[in-house]
Amino acid sequence: MARMDQSLIDATLELIKSQEKAGEGNERVKEIVNRLLKDLFNAMADLDITSEEMWKACDWLTQTGKNNEWGLVFAGLGIEKFIDVKMDWEDEQAGIHNLTPRTIEGPLYVAGSPESLGYAELETEVEPDAERLFMSGYVKDENGNPVENALVEVWHCNLKGLYSHFDSTQPEFNLRRAIRTGADGKYEFKSVLPVGYACPPGGSTDTLMSLLGRHGARPAHIHFFVTHPDFRKLTTQINIEGDPLTYDDFAFATRPELVPAVNRISAEDAAKYGKDEAFAKIDFDFNMVKEKEQAPAGENHRTRASV
Repeated sequence: MARMDQSLIDATLELIKSQEKAGEGNERVKEIVNRLLKDLFNAMADLDITSEEMWKACDWLTQTGKNNEWGLVFAGLGIEKFIDVKMDWEDEQAGIHNLTPRTIEGPLYVAGSPESLGYAELETEVEPDAERLFMSGYVKDENGNPVENALVEVWHCNLKGLYSHFDSTQPEFNLRRAIRTGADGKYEFKSVLPVGYACPPGGSTDTLMSLLGRHGARPAHIHFFVTHPDFRKLTTQINIEGDPLTYDDFAFATRPELVPAVNRISAEDAAKYGKDEAFAKIDFDFNMVKEKEQAPAGENHRTRASV
């Protein structure tokens, strides 16, 4: 079949644009929507996308919103990854060099986690058969000096691959805490070694990934925000070494610098570390970057859950 005549596409775009009133609305929104419509209409012509396919897409878009899965779709399609790539590029143009790489936030942060000084135990509800984890390190500046009064927010899933707040069977803020650093910049927390998980079976994201010939699973990981009034916010996560999906993450979040070693400490040796049980040990330092005048925003203000 011949490609649709370009003049028909252009005339339709002009018709839509003709309803815009000068000086009304938001010029930035107009610019973006008009560009996206242009790209979409041309793609419909180039790929001969049918009305049947468009209305199936409309149904899928509607269901994705009902399922509250847009955050997963952004991750799975690499949109959130590309946001990070673009922000990294903007930082480089501004002469900002992040020693600790940023990586995706994901859709499962909850504001307001209980805060403590220096140390936290993440389990509100103890996982009896889990492998215990102690993770610790220091928050430092670009020169390796400790950053006092930094806030390390940490969150991860339970052994079923579910996150508190979004999973009603868990206590609020289970496996979520905020740790304030002291003068030495140190943080430490006790938790469990998390597992990987997949997006909801049969949901919108799972359906799309299947149609793309892809899986919808993530390796085991732990999320972090690190903030301080004088520094740029750090959004990052670590992967758990040895997970088979570490370098096959459907959300494209893995960065080699964010896969620290996991050391297993036996029950016999635990006392050397001041612990009373066998545990997995992860050491990891966060490096923060001083805020810079006229630098691009290192943070976004997406809608986030809160209690």
